[in-house]
Amino acid sequence: MEHAAAALGNLAFDESNQVAIAAAGGILPLVQLVRCGTDVAKEKAAAGLGNLAVNDDNQVAIADAGGIAPLVEMVRCGTTTARQNAATALGNLAFNQDNKEAIIAAGYVDV
Repeated sequence: MEHAAAALGNLAFDESNQVAIAAAGGILPLVQLVRCGTDVAKEKAAAGLGNLAVNDDNQVAIADAGGIAPLVEMVRCGTTTARQNAATALGNLAFNQDNKEAIIAAGYVDV
Protein backbone atom coordinates (compact mmCIF):
# COMPACT_ATOMS: atom_id res chain seq x y z
CA MET A 1 0.00 0.00 0.00
CA GLU A 2 2.90 2.34 0.71
CA HIS A 3 4.12 2.11 -2.88
CA ALA A 4 0.62 2.64 -4.28
CA ALA A 5 0.13 5.72 -2.11
CA ALA A 6 3.52 7.06 -3.17
CA ALA A 7 2.68 6.47 -6.83
CA LEU A 8 -0.64 8.27 -6.55
CA GLY A 9 1.05 11.14 -4.75
CA ASN A 10 3.65 11.46 -7.48
CA LEU A 11 1.05 11.27 -10.23
CA ALA A 12 -1.02 13.92 -8.46
CA PHE A 13 1.60 16.57 -9.17
CA ASP A 14 0.05 16.77 -12.65
CA GLU A 15 -3.22 18.69 -12.92
CA SER A 16 -4.90 16.24 -15.30
CA ASN A 17 -3.88 13.33 -13.07
CA GLN A 18 -5.48 15.05 -10.08
CA VAL A 19 -8.82 14.88 -11.88
CA ALA A 20 -8.24 11.33 -13.12
CA ILE A 21 -7.24 10.01 -9.69
CA ALA A 22 -10.35 11.49 -8.11
CA ALA A 23 -12.59 10.18 -10.91
CA ALA A 24 -11.12 6.70 -10.48
CA GLY A 25 -11.95 6.71 -6.76
CA GLY A 26 -8.43 7.30 -5.50
CA ILE A 27 -9.27 9.75 -2.73
CA LEU A 28 -11.07 7.44 -0.30
CA PRO A 29 -8.28 4.83 -0.18
CA LEU A 30 -5.77 7.57 0.62
CA VAL A 31 -8.00 8.87 3.41
CA GLN A 32 -8.30 5.32 4.75
CA LEU A 33 -4.51 4.96 4.73
CA VAL A 34 -4.15 8.22 6.64
CA ARG A 35 -6.48 6.77 9.26
CA CYS A 36 -5.00 3.31 9.69
CA GLY A 37 -1.97 2.63 7.50
CA THR A 38 1.60 2.02 8.56
CA ASP A 39 3.61 5.10 9.46
CA VAL A 40 5.16 5.18 6.00
CA ALA A 41 1.79 4.61 4.29
CA LYS A 42 0.33 7.47 6.32
CA GLU A 43 3.17 9.76 5.25
CA LYS A 44 2.71 8.86 1.57
CA ALA A 45 -1.08 9.10 1.72
CA ALA A 46 -0.97 12.53 3.36
CA ALA A 47 1.45 13.72 0.68
CA GLY A 48 -0.86 12.39 -2.01
CA LEU A 49 -3.88 14.10 -0.48
CA GLY A 50 -1.88 17.31 -0.29
CA ASN A 51 -1.11 17.12 -3.99
CA LEU A 52 -4.69 16.24 -4.86
CA ALA A 53 -5.98 19.12 -2.72
CA VAL A 54 -4.48 21.66 -5.11
CA ASN A 55 -7.60 20.99 -7.22
CA ASP A 56 -10.74 22.81 -6.03
CA ASP A 57 -13.08 19.86 -6.64
CA ASN A 58 -10.71 17.52 -4.85
CA GLN A 59 -10.70 19.83 -1.83
CA VAL A 60 -14.42 19.14 -1.49
CA ALA A 61 -14.04 15.42 -2.25
CA ILE A 62 -11.32 14.96 0.38
CA ALA A 63 -13.48 16.66 3.00
CA ASP A 64 -16.50 14.59 1.94
CA ALA A 65 -14.40 11.42 2.29
CA GLY A 66 -13.67 12.35 5.91
CA GLY A 67 -10.09 13.40 5.29
CA ILE A 68 -9.87 16.46 7.49
CA ALA A 69 -10.06 14.93 10.98
CA PRO A 70 -7.38 12.26 10.41
CA LEU A 71 -5.06 14.84 8.86
CA VAL A 72 -5.51 17.09 11.89
CA GLU A 73 -4.78 14.11 14.15
CA MET A 74 -1.69 13.31 12.09
CA VAL A 75 -0.36 16.84 12.64
CA ARG A 76 -0.63 16.19 16.37
CA CYS A 77 0.68 12.64 16.59
CA GLY A 78 2.38 11.54 13.38
CA THR A 79 6.01 11.11 12.47
CA THR A 80 7.88 14.27 11.54
CA THR A 81 7.33 13.59 7.84
CA ALA A 82 3.67 12.73 8.40
CA ARG A 83 3.13 15.95 10.35
CA GLN A 84 4.71 17.99 7.56
CA ASN A 85 2.71 16.24 4.84
CA ALA A 86 -0.54 16.54 6.79
CA ALA A 87 0.06 20.24 7.44
CA THR A 88 0.66 20.80 3.73
CA ALA A 89 -2.53 18.91 2.86
CA LEU A 90 -4.52 20.92 5.40
CA GLY A 91 -3.06 24.14 4.04
CA ASN A 92 -4.22 23.22 0.54
CA LEU A 93 -7.62 22.11 1.81
CA ALA A 94 -8.03 25.41 3.66
CA PHE A 95 -8.30 27.33 0.39
CA ASN A 96 -11.92 26.14 0.52
CA GLN A 97 -13.79 28.18 3.14
CA ASP A 98 -15.97 25.27 4.33
CA ASN A 99 -12.84 23.16 4.75
CA LYS A 100 -11.11 25.97 6.62
CA GLU A 101 -13.98 26.04 9.09
CA ALA A 102 -13.93 22.24 9.40
CA ILE A 103 -10.17 22.28 10.02
CA ILE A 104 -10.60 24.83 12.78
CA ALA A 105 -13.51 22.85 14.25
CA ALA A 106 -11.30 19.74 14.27
CA GLY A 107 -8.82 21.61 16.45
CA TYR A 108 -6.16 22.77 14.01
CA VAL A 109 -6.00 26.55 14.11
CA ASP A 110 -2.81 27.28 12.16
CA VAL A 111 -4.60 27.74 8.81
